[in-house]
Amino acid sequence: MYKNYIFDFYGTLADIHTDEERQEVWEKMSLFYGYYGALYTPDELKKAYLSLAECKAISVYGYEAYPEIRIEEVFQKLFAAKGVLSDEGLVLHAGQFFRILTTEYIRLYDGVIPMLEQLRIQGKKIYLLSNAQRIFTEYEMQMLGITRYFDGILISSDYGVKKPDPTFFKVLLEHYQLQPKDCIMIGNDAKTDIAGAASVGMDTCYMHSNLSPEYEFPVSATYTLEKMNMDQLCQLLKSKERTERKTEK
Repeated sequence: MYKNYIFDFYGTLADIHTDEERQEVWEKMSLFYGYYGALYTPDELKKAYLSLAECKAISVYGYEAYPEIRIEEVFQKLFAAKGVLSDEGLVLHAGQFFRILTTEYIRLYDGVIPMLEQLRIQGKKIYLLSNAQRIFTEYEMQMLGITRYFDGILISSDYGVKKPDPTFFKVLLEHYQLQPKDCIMIGNDAKTDIAGAASVGMDTCYMHSNLSPEYEFPVSATYTLEKMNMDQLCQLLKSKERTERKTEK
């Protein structure tokens, strides 16, 4: 029986749609930077942002197979490029303002809260392992009301590496002293979530969602749900536990 349930976030628990290409985003961001003396045209700001984000990924974390940046460093460098000193608070606000402008919607999938509550009632440990940015995801989880369900939350921007790199999974296992055989990874991406978790010996559950990359079925996972359905997920895992109990007897 699994003791530890490890979830991906975007595309597994939360549905989100962002759009960084809209001209309005860069017009508003150039106004924000202009308020603090960092004068950019919208097109100049967009070009500088994309260039800095790409350079950070290559130069800072280039030794990793799957590097991850800290996006707040990009927003800080956008101020610095115009000779403006920015403190941590200003950089945080710049990043979160950008996220708000680019987010068309974010919401939990149907059934997420009851599913997490059921796992809690059963005495399971629940963890999050997400390829994401701390300055976005931490606050979005709070807004959606699910932070309290997790025994541990690991976000890739804190570690400079992301799924499917085994290093990121091992950070979780080592930090919380978990055994892979006691864990199941639940996610919507056959490569980052499923293959990554399998590489360190975890069982896996693939759920295909509207945000899943297009892979051909069957996905090589311990369990597969071809449609997002939290009720089916609960039933699937209950069935697994019933089978294990019979085996033990």
